[in-house]
Amino acid sequence: MGKVGFISLVIAALSALLGERIINLRKRSLASRELVQNHLPNCVALKNLDYGSEDITIIGDGLALISTGLKSRGLPTLDVTGKIFSLDLQDPRMKPVELRMPRNFDLDSFSPHGISVYTDPSDDTIYLFVVNHPQYKSQVEVFRFIEDDHLLVHLKTIKHELLYSVNDIVAVGVDTFYATNDHYFSHEILKGLVEPLLAQPWTNVVYYSPSEVKVVSEGYYIANGINISPDKRHIYVVDAFDQNVHVLERKEDNTLASVKAVAVGSLCDNVEVDPGTGDLWLGCHPNGWKAFMLDPKDPPGSEVIHIQKIHSDQPVVTQVYADDGHVIMGSSVATTYGGKLLIGTMFHKALVCDLK
Repeated sequence: MGKVGFISLVIAALSALLGERIINLRKRSLASRELVQNHLPNCVALKNLDYGSEDITIIGDGLALISTGLKSRGLPTLDVTGKIFSLDLQDPRMKPVELRMPRNFDLDSFSPHGISVYTDPSDDTIYLFVVNHPQYKSQVEVFRFIEDDHLLVHLKTIKHELLYSVNDIVAVGVDTFYATNDHYFSHEILKGLVEPLLAQPWTNVVYYSPSEVKVVSEGYYIANGINISPDKRHIYVVDAFDQNVHVLERKEDNTLASVKAVAVGSLCDNVEVDPGTGDLWLGCHPNGWKAFMLDPKDPPGSEVIHIQKIHSDQPVVTQVYADDGHVIMGSSVATTYGGKLLIGTMFHKALVCDLK
């Protein structure tokens, strides 16, 4: 075989491999899925949240905290200032209020992603943990939340080599948490292009404390949302690219043991847990290819999945809401309170709807 023939053979082999990888990527991202509308009554867009509401968590008697303004390559929010809002779900006006931030905190680079709240049982102090991506890096900000003053007091910034691509976080103490890394590579091109094509289960969950930081669970394609059961015995991890939710048991050494995985049929993002029932609520991307392409003429849709009895032999997985992107694009989180469903997004608006 001549040199030209050999080069042609290599190019053909690489083309075939690339084609196979693209087909695999489209399959994993549900690129061919056509969404059937499944709307809820009385859905209203929330004010002040026009640039995303990537994560939402509810504390106390219906007070929601919301992260907005995530800066990520490809999203139309690169020039938006990151903010945290509160929303009183018992107030019929349903108006999010921007929380005041400390003057010494760098707001210009603030890019809030996943959030988690921990209330200290000894004195009821509320701590807000926020995944932050200044200049596309990963770190965790810890704030004290002063509800009466609508104020966040910055306490510390946490950085560690194992917290290199943090997506979401669940606090389990005043300075301890579990966090998901949603990528394996750190370089932007490798993360954004090569890694999706390779589609390997290389991402993980990390446990952090001031005295110990370690990987406690691995083998996820895209480890995304993370949360904890009401009895604190189990951790839930969403693998977006594998379209499932993993149930993990907490051990005394803070490692996590796999119990099972529950299929959800969608690329789910964040997961919220009802403190009363233990039900899981997930904001999902029904067609991940559209969420990746972000074509205004063919917008990414939104989907809300509800999981009941997740620890039973037969968990009940239900689609509660679905939209093709013409009402709400790119849903990333869903949570409920008082008969209301709150749906947040990566870069679009947020909705509050009446549950049927």
